[in-house]
Amino acid sequence: MNTPVSTDKDLWVSWEAYHRSIERLALKVHESGWQFDQVLCLARGGLRPGDIFSRIFDVPLAILSTSSYRAEAGTVQGDLDIGKYISMTKGALQGRVLVVDDLVDSGVTLEKVLHHLKENFSTVTEVKSAVIWYKACSSIAPDFYLDYLETNPWIHQPFEEYDSIRPHQLNAWLKKGEVA
Repeated sequence: MNTPVSTDKDLWVSWEAYHRSIERLALKVHESGWQFDQVLCLARGGLRPGDIFSRIFDVPLAILSTSSYRAEAGTVQGDLDIGKYISMTKGALQGRVLVVDDLVDSGVTLEKVLHHLKENFSTVTEVKSAVIWYKACSSIAPDFYLDYLETNPWIHQPFEEYDSIRPHQLNAWLKKGEVA
């Protein structure tokens, strides 16, 4: 599939560029010298970056579900929901935590998550944040970011194509691109 050309209003990201961006962000965090004990990814957008960070840095992965973009196939922002629990395989969220997400848009999610951690996790001693894309319209700056987006474009990520597919459409979807 060919990725459309990006403009000031739309940033189109291929799977290859998406994964390379996560790797470049991980390198940036590494080169900063900051050491962290755990990665806390914000699901859904931070799942893939969080998984990759957890593997590269060989630290435990924790997952906190958040959601604000639900309507219109994930293009309209609503109220922010933060999951009641953080999912981890063992232990508790503690020490130095790197919060990882795909982007900071308005800044509401990151601000509220950082406040949530401060209020509810006294064993967390330090928190920093890392995102691929940091939009100029954000009310908060992440500690680490790969790309600063001055024009605040809509970011078309490669996995968004799944937002409009339903189970009954999978058979046709899987046949797309097959040579007869």
